[in-house]
Amino acid sequence: LAVAPIETAPQPIETVTAAEPASGRAQVHRPMGARFANISRQRLVAQNFIDPDGPVTGLSEEFRIVKRQLLLAARGGKGLDKVEHGERILVCSANPNEGKTYCAINLALSMATEKDNRVLLVDADFAKPSVLQTLGMENSPGLMDALADPSIDAEGLIIQTDIPGLSILPAGAQTNQDTEYLAAQRTAEVIEQLTRNDPSRIVIFDSPPAL
Repeated sequence: LAVAPIETAPQPIETVTAAEPASGRAQVHRPMGARFANISRQRLVAQNFIDPDGPVTGLSEEFRIVKRQLLLAARGGKGLDKVEHGERILVCSANPNEGKTYCAINLALSMATEKDNRVLLVDADFAKPSVLQTLGMENSPGLMDALADPSIDAEGLIIQTDIPGLSILPAGAQTNQDTEYLAAQRTAEVIEQLTRNDPSRIVIFDSPPAL
């Protein structure tokens, strides 16, 4: 099976210095001050991820089935009440290398196609963050930085992408007290902020493996 070559240089993360209207393929609005990065469609295809600009495939149909159930839990419908905090989805696995990041990214790509939702993909695997690397983006401050320093606004660390509806919050810098920060009240406050500020936002956490 031939695999398409992918670029090795990470995509830079830019800060938008002037408000820009939606334009081009992605139709993404880039507000002033936002952090922004492009995601290579060639890289997605080479790694067997959903191509948001490509045709419907078996892979995209499989994740469409999964996301429908999760969206019912998050929003309610078809006679079902929404689940409390159903807009927060954690993707986990028992052991490393079982595909949780692969599933989290594909689920985020699939959900981003929904017109009434915006998706925030959070890399919460602080010991072994891989979302930015997988998507070909350079390292960047993220969630752990906001947890460790209350003066840092987590919203300001979110990276918008050229895929409509999809943004990313990196894991951030590793510390010797990751577990203690996660157990602190600050973590609950940050997570609450991420969902309270945007009612249409679905937050997907790529978590560490349970074992």
